[in-house]
Amino acid sequence: MNFEEIYINKIICGDSLEVMRKMPDNCLDLVVTSPPYNLKNSTGNGMKENTTSGKWAGNALQNGYSHYSDNIPNDEYADWQFNCLTEMYRLLKDDGAIFYNHKWRVQDGLIQDRKDIIRDLPVRQIIIWRRKGGINFNPGYFLPTYEVIYLIPKPNFKLVSKANAYGDVWEFTQEMKNEHPAPFPVALIDRIISSTTAKIVLDPFMGSGTTAIVAMGLKRDFIGIELSPDYCEMSEKRIEKNKKQSELLRFRPLTLFQDTE
Repeated sequence: MNFEEIYINKIICGDSLEVMRKMPDNCLDLVVTSPPYNLKNSTGNGMKENTTSGKWAGNALQNGYSHYSDNIPNDEYADWQFNCLTEMYRLLKDDGAIFYNHKWRVQDGLIQDRKDIIRDLPVRQIIIWRRKGGINFNPGYFLPTYEVIYLIPKPNFKLVSKANAYGDVWEFTQEMKNEHPAPFPVALIDRIISSTTAKIVLDPFMGSGTTAIVAMGLKRDFIGIELSPDYCEMSEKRIEKNKKQSELLRFRPLTLFQDTE
């Protein structure tokens, strides 16, 4: 089987780093992703492993991800994410780019701005995603209401015409009607992908499949990698539902015309 048959428009259930290491150089145009944030390893947000009471009890993120604890030593987490980014960068063509969404947070009383992850990667810009909401149980600092998106491009990356008129602060409401505990907003992914000429888009932490659905709507190809079989199934169901809805919309004008005959 060739590259297209194995990867294009597929959700691959497996470890993202292992899967990416098997992919060839320069095979992608764009990476859009948001990894797990290792929140249960945090010292500042009040979330602890297996909390059944208190302010976080019942929250979707406290309940955790399927097949992933989101609680590993910070140094291991940072190494893992840097290695993932290094692989993403290797996979890009010379005019490709990574849009890497993460969150600055307070750890041991000091802000983590993710330099422990990004290191020497060529960041061109930091985009602020203002979420219009959030949770803060710590009296030592103000409520965080934004996340950051690192634009990490190859040398020849350019935006499409007029997309550079967007500012670097984006306001998108968090996605609420989604079974995944931390889903991407559709509008945020649409802003990114539609601002590029990318033909093949990778999300190595696919989650519920939002990147794939947006890519399909924009007539782009996608590759999704996801560790959890539950989320892989969720993605496949959403993709199939989206395909059916697209077909209904495609044929609706003809149906209406026939009904008037």
